[in-house]
Amino acid sequence: MKNITDSFPCLAYWSPAGSFGFNTDILATNPINLSVVLGVLVFFGKGVCASCLFQRLSDLLDNRKHRILRTIRNSEELREGAIEQLEKARARLRKVETEADRFRVNGYSEIEREKLNLIHSISTTLEQLENYKNETIRFEQERAINQVRQRVLQQALQRALGTLNSCLNSELHLRTINANIGIFGAMEEKKVTD
Repeated sequence: MKNITDSFPCLAYWSPAGSFGFNTDILATNPINLSVVLGVLVFFGKGVCASCLFQRLSDLLDNRKHRILRTIRNSEELREGAIEQLEKARARLRKVETEADRFRVNGYSEIEREKLNLIHSISTTLEQLENYKNETIRFEQERAINQVRQRVLQQALQRALGTLNSCLNSELHLRTINANIGIFGAMEEKKVTD
């Protein structure tokens, strides 16, 4: 079988795109496609009149138009619903962000308050410890002073007794005892008379 371009040798040298010429692809040409479609319509639609055919085509086109319009309306409704949901989501986001900011501010103020309470508590505890330390030092100082006083008094009494024992003879000793007995006797008489 011979190629159609071989029948027209002058067309074989022309490029198929970008220039004027015959389209040798029979299936791609519109007049041929249209004649085939019309032939099929005439063959299968012999008993149908032209007005019925146009009516049927018109009905098909109207149905297609209504389906397209319904799809567009549904798409618009879905779009409006999506926009409404988006606005609600944005409102919730703003509310959550506001609450988060409030919690953040409250959290910072609560942290500051706790910090101040802790500082106050620590300073009070340090003050109490300082007072306790001072009382302990004062107590220890008084105890040490009392111990020194007792030692000094004991040493003074021991020296005094040692001095008295070395200086007193029996006659002086008897006179001191008699004088003391006299003083006690006078005190007893005074108590009895009162």
